[in-house]
Amino acid sequence: MINGDIIKKRILIIGSNGMLGQRLVEFFRNNDKIELLCASVENDSLIPEINYKQLDITQKNKVREIILEFFPDFVINTAAYTNVDKSETEKEIAWKINVNGPEYIAHYCNTIDTHLIHISTDYIYDGKEGPYTEEDKPCPIGYYGRTKLASENSIRTSGTRFTILRTNVLYGPTKYGRADFVKWVITSLRSNQIIRIVTDQIGNPTYIDDIVSAINKVIELKKEGIFNIGGIEMLSRFDFTLRIAKYFSLDESLIHPIFTKELKQQAARPLKSGLITLKAETELGYKPYSIETSFELMKKELNL
Repeated sequence: MINGDIIKKRILIIGSNGMLGQRLVEFFRNNDKIELLCASVENDSLIPEINYKQLDITQKNKVREIILEFFPDFVINTAAYTNVDKSETEKEIAWKINVNGPEYIAHYCNTIDTHLIHISTDYIYDGKEGPYTEEDKPCPIGYYGRTKLASENSIRTSGTRFTILRTNVLYGPTKYGRADFVKWVITSLRSNQIIRIVTDQIGNPTYIDDIVSAINKVIELKKEGIFNIGGIEMLSRFDFTLRIAKYFSLDESLIHPIFTKELKQQAARPLKSGLITLKAETELGYKPYSIETSFELMKKELNL
């Protein structure tokens, strides 16, 4: 008789070199009850000494190969084309990565009855009447949002077991790759640079370790469906930036308020956005950190 305790869960993290992907790898890599495989589009892993394979999710045969060979219990897809402005001009590549890729992943997850966890965004909404619940009707105003909504729909109709986590304004500590918003603000202000921050984009910034915690709960409870994952407080990007400056004792006078339209960006942004997380709190036991606690954790880990 096989002892159920010694059977390891197999987890495939797609997009493991990204900001969220890295934190998921750090969280799961030392768990002796989990067999982990990491995959990203780059040739090599940014995180050393992990089980890693290169994967371009727009190549259907490569998606098939990695999923059918590893035979995971869970696939966590964090890979995406996230450049909101370039999505308006690079529509084909945005669609391939954000829609075709998840479609292929969902198809092969369904083939072997694997649970797919997929990361989505508040950009599926128009940002006129936020914050939003999971039941509010999506209405994207930019091409990036359209691709992310299309990926949700392709997963929902794929037949596979799925969990979609919608989130917004990710921040948190990562060792590799580009700096997150908080680190960028700190670096800029410490260099005495003036930064222009919008006052009319509202959301509830999401600490990445809170998303990792929610994903772990989804796996533990085998929860399916759509869940909003976000921070405790709804506030503007400008007010969030002021909170960063205040916590890290930086010069707030360098933070200049502007309106989104002044940036003349290619893509429209949902302005009054944010995500109501009551469903995740109730069904997943989701408990996000306060903004100040998340800053404290980042300060310790990154020696900020």
